[in-house]
Amino acid sequence: MITLIINIKELLQVRETSIAKVSGSEMAILPTIKNAFLVINDNLIADFGSMDNLPIINPDKTINATGKIVLPSWCDSHTHIVYAGNREQEFVDRINGLTYEEIANRGGGILNSAKKLNESTEEEIYNQSKARLEEVMHLGTGAIEIKSGYGLTVDGELKMLRVIKRLSQNYPITIKATFLGAHAFPLEYKGNHQEYIDVIINQMLPEIAKNKLADFIDVFCETGYFTVAETEQIMEAGIRFGLKPKIHVNQFNSIGGIQAGIKYNALSVDHLEVVTTEDINALKNTETMPVALPSCSYFLSIPYTSAREILAQGLPLAIATDYNPGSTPSGNMNFVVATACIKMKMTPEEAINAATINGAYAMGISKTHGSITIGKKANLIITKPISSYYQLPYAFGSNLIDAVLIEGEFFK
Repeated sequence: MITLIINIKELLQVRETSIAKVSGSEMAILPTIKNAFLVINDNLIADFGSMDNLPIINPDKTINATGKIVLPSWCDSHTHIVYAGNREQEFVDRINGLTYEEIANRGGGILNSAKKLNESTEEEIYNQSKARLEEVMHLGTGAIEIKSGYGLTVDGELKMLRVIKRLSQNYPITIKATFLGAHAFPLEYKGNHQEYIDVIINQMLPEIAKNKLADFIDVFCETGYFTVAETEQIMEAGIRFGLKPKIHVNQFNSIGGIQAGIKYNALSVDHLEVVTTEDINALKNTETMPVALPSCSYFLSIPYTSAREILAQGLPLAIATDYNPGSTPSGNMNFVVATACIKMKMTPEEAINAATINGAYAMGISKTHGSITIGKKANLIITKPISSYYQLPYAFGSNLIDAVLIEGEFFK
């Protein structure tokens, strides 16, 4: 089936040849074509260019995009959307003065979500999670990473990963699964960390590998959670079982997690609300993608990732939602792009690059997603008629999306 989109006001993120990522000053450049056309053949981008050069074709369907902008769908490389219930009470607790750490120390936080998840059936978790997935797809997300980490038991972690696999089988969106058994220490292991790490390595990982339930392994490397040494032990084990590391680092403290991730060739290091000059220097000349989570900073009222400093040092940067029940109960990538501009002082060009091509890189899918390139997936956002793409972050509270195409089909 051939679909032709014509009279596109501006076609964004046009890359004639496939690139893996953009870094430093390159992130300020967003290649576009004004008054453009785009041809989709089944689920792939087949051709694009200026309307002046529109070839003679006989499409099965023609879409007139007059006044509208077309861009690649968002690539959300860091989420926790498979969970049970919510943590609304903790939201109110924080308003009343408790910190994220104080809530966690009294049994809230991740342990609260783990309790709810282990008390829920797999079907209940699937039904709650698919509603969230459908919501973010309607908001323009065309590829997503989903983590486990609210089980913290062998059964709970496997249950989460099976739900993620089922979502991947039942929806056209590209989903990457991450095993995050090392999200927190269950209460019964607070006095014996190694015993829980042994459960991760000797019981969880073999089952995950046998059933092909994950692409990546993650660890929450942070004061009060997993130390650098513990993180390295878990990453090393994950690699032995065929999982590439993607790790949580520097959310509240800089303790050497970035350097540990680089040592084990992590695909990404995520959060980075607190970074030092040494952390930034360590990332230079590596293949590891820094990932910022601006709506997490917004929700928790913690510092924002120092985007300007990271880009000034020639590094790449991706942005993602961190959609989860405790610190970011939103998967709206449009808001993430706007917040990156408003609070992190990224230009619209930088933010869109961070949310598309660099987000794809942080999931290992930049060969198929993240740009308008012939042969890539036809995962697209068609906006409503807007004055320019600057309006996307400027009108941060408005839904400016007219239609979303996933694998060349309208998602309804």
